[in-house]
Amino acid sequence: MARPNISFPAEPNFPEGGKRHTEPGLEDIVQELLSHPGMKDCAAHVHRFPAQPAQHGEWPENLAPELKAALLQRGMEKPYSHQETALRNAINGKSTVVVTPTASGKSLCYNVPVIQSVLEDDQARAIYLFPTKALSHDQYGELYELTKSCGREIKVYTYDGDTPPATRRALREAGNIIVTNPDMLHCGILPHHTNWIRLFENLKYIVIDELHNYRGVFGSHLANVVRRLRRICDFYGSKPVFLCSSATIANPQELAESLTNEKFELINESGAPRGERTFIFYNPPVVNKELNVRRGVRLEARRLAMRFLARDHQVIVFGRSRLDVEVMTTYLKRGMTRIHRDPEKVAGYRGGYLPTERRSIEQALKTGEMLGVVSTNALELGVDIGSLDVSILAGYPGTIASAWQQAGRAGRKATPSLAIYIGGSTPLDQFLMNHPEFFLGASPESGIINPENLAILSTHLKCAAFELPFEDGEEFGPTDPTPILQYLEDENVLRHSQDRWYYSADSYPAEDVSLRSAAADNFIVLDTGKNNKVIAEVDYDSAPFLIHDDAIYIHNGKPYVVEKLDWDRRVALVRHKIVDYYTDAESSSNIQILQVDQEFKYQTSDYIESRRFGDASITTVIAKFKKVKFETHESIGYGPVSVPQLEIQTEAMWFSFKPDLTKRMKAAGFDAGAALQGVGALLRNTVPLYVLCDPRDISVYPMLRAPFDQLPSIYVWDRYPGGIGIARRLYTVENEVLKACLQMADECQCKWGCPACIGAQLEGDNLRKKSTVWLLKQLIGG
Repeated sequence: MARPNISFPAEPNFPEGGKRHTEPGLEDIVQELLSHPGMKDCAAHVHRFPAQPAQHGEWPENLAPELKAALLQRGMEKPYSHQETALRNAINGKSTVVVTPTASGKSLCYNVPVIQSVLEDDQARAIYLFPTKALSHDQYGELYELTKSCGREIKVYTYDGDTPPATRRALREAGNIIVTNPDMLHCGILPHHTNWIRLFENLKYIVIDELHNYRGVFGSHLANVVRRLRRICDFYGSKPVFLCSSATIANPQELAESLTNEKFELINESGAPRGERTFIFYNPPVVNKELNVRRGVRLEARRLAMRFLARDHQVIVFGRSRLDVEVMTTYLKRGMTRIHRDPEKVAGYRGGYLPTERRSIEQALKTGEMLGVVSTNALELGVDIGSLDVSILAGYPGTIASAWQQAGRAGRKATPSLAIYIGGSTPLDQFLMNHPEFFLGASPESGIINPENLAILSTHLKCAAFELPFEDGEEFGPTDPTPILQYLEDENVLRHSQDRWYYSADSYPAEDVSLRSAAADNFIVLDTGKNNKVIAEVDYDSAPFLIHDDAIYIHNGKPYVVEKLDWDRRVALVRHKIVDYYTDAESSSNIQILQVDQEFKYQTSDYIESRRFGDASITTVIAKFKKVKFETHESIGYGPVSVPQLEIQTEAMWFSFKPDLTKRMKAAGFDAGAALQGVGALLRNTVPLYVLCDPRDISVYPMLRAPFDQLPSIYVWDRYPGGIGIARRLYTVENEVLKACLQMADECQCKWGCPACIGAQLEGDNLRKKSTVWLLKQLIGG
């Protein structure tokens, strides 16, 4: 494998306890990196955002004097312009969604109106919904300090799984502001609304923060939870106003209205100041010119992060998966050891860590005790972790909204900051490296939810009936619930009597419904070397890949070997073991079409049969895992995986081609199999740019002979039971996506095909790229 002779600045060797003030500033290090030949050659694009002055408005005339005094005391002499507009809307009873950059003061847009309502009426109530417990606790602190500064008793409580029973009783009776999350609203408040009468009778505001996070399965669940909430509010005679905030997406107003069934005012022009920011698109060096393979993002993230960690600049590195996070955490801890620094100043952060561990990491970052953290998107939300200097995105995170959120974690206090986006060899990364204007311009992404998903809707109808009987003819969103209610009666869940549907089952329905996924069961990870101490949780869908027998499960950079996975008891037994490799499970899927709901025939095409949308059954088998050596990432062996196969029913869209496609393409000098594979690879990496989803939310499966109709086909399906609307949306915008695929393939500089466009070229596969381009043109023309 040919490797170019590229040199990089060496990692400096500082003694432990080196003084921070003697090190160069952030701007100096940036200039040093950009002036070095190795770094300069890899900087595909450097964009500088100049400092932006504040644009101020005025406080509302009827703002309570004690609240205004508290704001002035905190240095807020005037609101920013977007805050002024939001406050006036909220106080005037208009539901509002605020879409402004990270650290622009969105929380004030809902805190001030809520506090104002309580100061005017001490019986007024509000519910705050945050997507995570960590964010709830963080925002509670800010809200509590502001209410305390008002000099009046305003009772603010956090309500989650950690709230003591005695506190729960007090907050039900006297809490003015309840800070919680959708999960607790779903299973802890709504089913017990008779204990929350004062809350629902006096509910003035419902705050939904980080709105963009509520998409797909989570958002579809939340929309139904809000429907249940509104039913209870109607029962108690309250008409709350919704106040929402979001990162930048294409349809914030539409998403807010879909989630709540309310009309919203949109505010998307920020008046907040901003420090100077540098954004570097970093394209790693090519290590194999023939295949156009670039140096891995994990290794490049370590190289770049260590430059700043060694000089005491706080750094956050975002990985695309839990495995990415743990491997990079391991690398940075090793790097800190090499330069004689404390490796405990670097930590991982992801789902599966215990709550106490996550909060400890958040506090250490905030105080500056911890220098670096490697995280999944768990830290892209608004948890206050202080003012970090550098944010490194190790690969495209899945959406532009997430990318901006992650980049915005640095420089949150208007200080100079740096964001580095490291591109991988994937088509999506390389497209953005070559088209930074696509990233830097307006986002094409939309938040998609499907509240009418039958599996999700039916579970929430059960929950709603448990809370209050359904009246005959009562609406629950746009879908008539009567057929589902009748089905639930047949299943002995409900009974119909005197024009009402009553819950009659013995079970408690909300307890069995997880809002985060279609599967409710988590697996517990027990360390057998420490008396079966619980060290982590793993969700159902990830368990077969992460904690199968003989897997290496990495937790905060520490490797454990999985001795046994007890699937029935949902328990994995692990033991700490020093190894120099990690494991990566491999899967394969089969698709069976159950029903065709929509079909478009290509009447004038000689090559394309149809485009279809419908229901499908997907069976996934995890049969083996590979062992991958740290640092070199070479495969050093394989092993079997024995776990039950996973089966879901979902939604799919697919292109079907004429039965003689292979013969016709061969006669024209093309390869049909290579073309189907190439188009599939491009779709897999392009769809997320046009539909707000992670690449892992969809599967793309090309086949020369599909079992459904024996035709050459390309299938795209949602990887969630029942579907979440991705395939449905793709069915309607497929031509726009196909044109982007063609542009991506045309603009790649490779000759035959590479990971940066249509996927890796197979040996002797010289027809792959031109066959792919030809087939795309047929699809677009058809």
